[in-house]
Amino acid sequence: MLTVRGVDVYYGESRILSRVDLTVGDGQVVCVMGRNGVGKTTLLKTVVGLLVPRTGTIAFRGVDITRRPPYERARLGLGYVPQGREIFSALTVRENLVLGARKKAPAPAQLDYALSLFPGLARMLGKRGGDLSGGQQQQLAIARALIADPALLLLDEPTEGIQPSIVDEIAEVLQRIKREGQRSILVVEQYLEFARAICDRFYVMDKGVVALEGERQTFDVNAVSALLSV
Repeated sequence: MLTVRGVDVYYGESRILSRVDLTVGDGQVVCVMGRNGVGKTTLLKTVVGLLVPRTGTIAFRGVDITRRPPYERARLGLGYVPQGREIFSALTVRENLVLGARKKAPAPAQLDYALSLFPGLARMLGKRGGDLSGGQQQQLAIARALIADPALLLLDEPTEGIQPSIVDEIAEVLQRIKREGQRSILVVEQYLEFARAICDRFYVMDKGVVALEGERQTFDVNAVSALLSV
Protein backbone atom coordinates (compact mmCIF):
# COMPACT_ATOMS: atom_id res chain seq x y z
CA MET A 1 0.00 0.00 0.00
CA LEU A 2 2.59 2.58 1.15
CA THR A 3 6.37 2.32 1.01
CA VAL A 4 8.72 5.01 2.34
CA ARG A 5 12.38 4.39 1.57
CA GLY A 6 15.45 6.32 2.73
CA VAL A 7 13.61 9.60 3.20
CA ASP A 8 15.53 12.67 4.36
CA VAL A 9 13.55 15.85 5.06
CA TYR A 10 15.01 19.23 5.95
CA TYR A 11 13.67 22.53 7.23
CA GLY A 12 16.21 24.88 5.71
CA GLU A 13 19.51 23.22 6.54
CA SER A 14 18.19 21.40 9.62
CA ARG A 15 17.63 17.72 8.99
CA ILE A 16 14.35 16.58 10.55
CA LEU A 17 14.07 13.06 9.09
CA SER A 18 17.09 10.91 8.39
CA ARG A 19 16.90 7.83 6.13
CA VAL A 20 13.43 6.89 7.29
CA ASP A 21 11.95 3.60 6.06
CA LEU A 22 8.32 2.66 6.66
CA THR A 23 5.74 0.35 5.11
CA VAL A 24 1.96 0.03 5.45
CA GLY A 25 0.40 -3.11 4.04
CA ASP A 26 -3.10 -3.57 2.67
CA GLY A 27 -5.63 -3.47 5.51
CA GLN A 28 -2.98 -2.77 8.13
CA VAL A 29 -3.04 -0.30 11.01
CA VAL A 30 0.47 1.09 11.51
CA CYS A 31 1.33 3.35 14.46
CA VAL A 32 4.20 5.83 14.62
CA MET A 33 5.15 6.85 18.14
CA GLY A 34 7.72 9.10 19.75
CA ARG A 35 8.21 12.17 21.91
CA ASN A 36 7.32 15.66 20.73
CA GLY A 37 9.70 17.03 18.13
CA VAL A 38 11.15 13.74 16.84
CA GLY A 39 9.68 14.06 13.32
CA LYS A 40 6.36 12.22 13.45
CA THR A 41 4.23 15.02 12.02
CA THR A 42 6.95 15.82 9.49
CA LEU A 43 6.72 12.23 8.29
CA LEU A 44 2.96 12.44 7.74
CA LYS A 45 3.26 15.80 5.99
CA THR A 46 5.88 14.29 3.69
CA VAL A 47 3.63 11.34 2.84
CA VAL A 48 0.72 13.63 1.92
CA GLY A 49 2.95 16.01 -0.05
CA LEU A 50 3.02 19.08 2.15
CA LEU A 51 6.78 18.60 2.47
CA VAL A 52 9.15 17.25 -0.20
CA PRO A 53 12.02 14.95 0.78
CA ARG A 54 15.52 15.92 -0.24
CA THR A 55 16.37 12.26 -0.82
CA GLY A 56 14.45 8.99 -0.77
CA THR A 57 11.25 7.75 -2.37
CA ILE A 58 7.58 7.35 -1.47
CA ALA A 59 5.37 4.87 -3.35
CA PHE A 60 1.62 4.50 -2.90
CA ARG A 61 -0.28 1.61 -4.47
CA GLY A 62 2.66 0.99 -6.79
CA VAL A 63 2.89 4.62 -7.96
CA ASP A 64 5.91 6.81 -7.20
CA ILE A 65 4.41 9.88 -5.51
CA THR A 66 7.65 11.39 -4.19
CA ARG A 67 7.26 14.57 -6.23
CA ARG A 68 3.51 14.59 -6.77
CA PRO A 69 1.46 17.47 -5.28
CA PRO A 70 -1.00 16.83 -2.44
CA TYR A 71 -4.13 17.03 -4.62
CA GLU A 72 -2.85 14.22 -6.85
CA ARG A 73 -2.11 12.07 -3.80
CA ALA A 74 -5.63 12.70 -2.53
CA ARG A 75 -7.05 11.58 -5.87
CA LEU A 76 -4.98 8.40 -5.67
CA GLY A 77 -6.60 7.59 -2.32
CA LEU A 78 -4.80 9.34 0.54
CA GLY A 79 -6.94 10.82 3.31
CA TYR A 80 -5.41 13.05 5.98
CA VAL A 81 -6.58 14.21 9.41
CA PRO A 82 -4.02 16.76 10.62
CA GLN A 83 -3.01 17.46 14.19
CA GLY A 84 -5.44 20.01 15.65
CA ARG A 85 -8.28 18.72 13.42
CA GLU A 86 -8.53 21.91 11.30
CA ILE A 87 -12.25 21.71 10.70
CA PHE A 88 -14.05 24.77 9.33
CA SER A 89 -15.50 26.25 12.50
CA ALA A 90 -17.91 28.65 10.75
CA LEU A 91 -19.43 25.88 8.62
CA THR A 92 -21.97 23.31 9.76
CA VAL A 93 -21.16 19.67 10.31
CA ARG A 94 -22.91 18.84 7.03
CA GLU A 95 -20.98 21.51 5.15
CA ASN A 96 -17.69 20.21 6.54
CA LEU A 97 -18.59 16.72 5.35
CA VAL A 98 -19.57 17.96 1.89
CA LEU A 99 -16.21 19.71 1.54
CA GLY A 100 -14.47 16.47 2.46
CA ALA A 101 -16.19 14.74 -0.43
CA ARG A 102 -14.57 17.22 -2.85
CA LYS A 103 -17.75 17.36 -4.95
CA LYS A 104 -21.11 19.16 -4.86
CA ALA A 105 -22.63 16.45 -2.72
CA PRO A 106 -21.15 13.32 -1.14
CA ALA A 107 -22.41 9.97 -2.34
CA PRO A 108 -25.30 9.01 -0.03
CA ALA A 109 -23.65 5.69 0.79
CA GLN A 110 -20.43 7.40 1.86
CA LEU A 111 -22.30 9.93 4.00
CA ASP A 112 -24.31 7.15 5.62
CA TYR A 113 -21.12 5.18 6.25
CA ALA A 114 -19.32 8.10 7.91
CA LEU A 115 -22.32 8.85 10.11
CA SER A 116 -22.67 5.19 11.05
CA LEU A 117 -19.15 5.36 12.48
CA PHE A 118 -20.00 8.47 14.52
CA PRO A 119 -23.79 8.42 15.13
CA GLY A 120 -23.61 11.51 17.32
CA LEU A 121 -22.69 13.62 14.30
CA ALA A 122 -25.97 12.67 12.61
CA ARG A 123 -27.80 14.63 15.30
CA MET A 124 -25.57 17.67 14.80
CA LEU A 125 -25.58 18.16 11.02
CA GLY A 126 -26.93 21.70 11.34
CA LYS A 127 -24.56 22.78 14.14
CA ARG A 128 -21.50 24.89 13.40
CA GLY A 129 -18.22 23.03 13.69
CA GLY A 130 -16.91 25.63 16.11
CA ASP A 131 -19.75 24.83 18.54
CA LEU A 132 -18.70 21.19 18.91
CA SER A 133 -16.53 19.91 21.73
CA GLY A 134 -12.92 18.99 20.98
CA GLY A 135 -13.80 15.30 20.85
CA GLN A 136 -16.74 15.91 18.52
CA GLN A 137 -14.52 18.00 16.26
CA GLN A 138 -12.05 15.12 16.08
CA GLN A 139 -14.84 12.76 15.12
CA LEU A 140 -15.95 15.24 12.45
CA ALA A 141 -12.41 15.53 11.10
CA ILE A 142 -12.13 11.74 10.75
CA ALA A 143 -15.58 11.46 9.18
CA ARG A 144 -14.72 14.26 6.74
CA ALA A 145 -11.61 12.40 5.61
CA LEU A 146 -13.54 9.14 5.20
CA ILE A 147 -16.24 10.73 3.03
CA ALA A 148 -13.81 10.65 0.08
CA ASP A 149 -13.33 6.88 0.58
CA PRO A 150 -9.53 6.89 0.94
CA ALA A 151 -7.52 3.70 0.58
CA LEU A 152 -5.09 4.97 3.24
CA LEU A 153 -6.21 7.12 6.17
CA LEU A 154 -3.50 9.17 7.93
CA LEU A 155 -4.24 10.42 11.44
CA ASP A 156 -1.98 12.80 13.37
CA GLU A 157 -2.46 12.33 17.13
CA PRO A 158 -6.23 11.69 17.06
CA THR A 159 -6.43 11.30 20.86
CA GLU A 160 -4.64 14.56 21.73
CA GLY A 161 -6.72 16.61 24.17
CA ILE A 162 -9.72 14.29 23.84
CA GLN A 163 -11.86 13.05 26.73
CA PRO A 164 -11.42 9.34 27.52
CA SER A 165 -14.92 8.31 26.41
CA ILE A 166 -14.34 9.66 22.90
CA VAL A 167 -10.83 8.16 22.80
CA ASP A 168 -12.55 4.81 23.33
CA GLU A 169 -15.06 5.57 20.56
CA ILE A 170 -12.27 6.50 18.14
CA ALA A 171 -10.43 3.26 19.00
CA GLU A 172 -13.60 1.28 18.30
CA VAL A 173 -14.05 3.05 14.94
CA LEU A 174 -10.48 2.28 13.90
CA GLN A 175 -10.95 -1.34 14.94
CA ARG A 176 -14.13 -1.51 12.85
CA ILE A 177 -12.32 -0.06 9.81
CA LYS A 178 -9.58 -2.64 10.35
CA ARG A 179 -12.10 -5.49 10.47
CA GLU A 180 -13.76 -4.28 7.27
CA GLY A 181 -10.40 -4.67 5.51
CA GLN A 182 -11.14 -2.03 2.86
CA ARG A 183 -8.50 0.53 3.81
CA SER A 184 -5.22 0.92 5.67
CA ILE A 185 -4.45 3.35 8.50
CA LEU A 186 -1.24 5.17 9.41
CA VAL A 187 -1.58 6.90 12.77
CA VAL A 188 0.81 9.09 14.75
CA GLU A 189 0.15 8.59 18.44
CA GLN A 190 1.76 9.19 21.84
CA TYR A 191 -0.83 7.33 23.92
CA LEU A 192 0.93 3.98 24.26
CA GLU A 193 -2.06 1.84 25.23
CA PHE A 194 -4.18 3.25 22.40
CA ALA A 195 -1.45 2.45 19.87
CA ARG A 196 -0.84 -0.99 21.30
CA ALA A 197 -4.55 -1.84 21.13
CA ILE A 198 -5.06 -1.00 17.46
CA CYS A 199 -1.73 -1.51 15.67
CA ASP A 200 -0.61 -4.38 13.44
CA ARG A 201 2.84 -2.84 13.15
CA PHE A 202 4.60 -0.03 15.03
CA TYR A 203 7.49 2.36 14.58
CA VAL A 204 9.06 4.44 17.36
CA MET A 205 11.00 7.52 16.26
CA ASP A 206 13.78 9.34 18.05
CA LYS A 207 15.63 12.40 16.75
CA GLY A 208 14.40 11.95 13.20
CA VAL A 209 15.21 8.26 12.82
CA VAL A 210 13.30 5.03 13.37
CA ALA A 211 14.74 3.75 16.65
CA LEU A 212 12.47 0.73 17.10
CA GLU A 213 9.99 -1.14 14.93
CA GLY A 214 8.12 -4.41 14.96
CA GLU A 215 4.89 -6.35 14.68
CA ARG A 216 2.15 -6.11 17.28
CA GLN A 217 3.16 -9.38 18.92
CA THR A 218 6.68 -8.05 19.50
CA PHE A 219 5.47 -4.83 21.15
CA ASP A 220 7.74 -4.44 24.18
CA VAL A 221 6.03 -1.95 26.51
CA ASN A 222 9.20 -1.25 28.46
CA ALA A 223 11.33 -0.64 25.38
CA VAL A 224 8.70 1.63 23.80
CA SER A 225 8.10 3.49 27.06
CA ALA A 226 11.81 4.20 27.40
CA LEU A 227 11.80 5.95 24.02
CA LEU A 228 8.63 7.88 24.85
CA SER A 229 9.86 9.16 28.20
CA VAL A 230 11.42 12.63 28.41
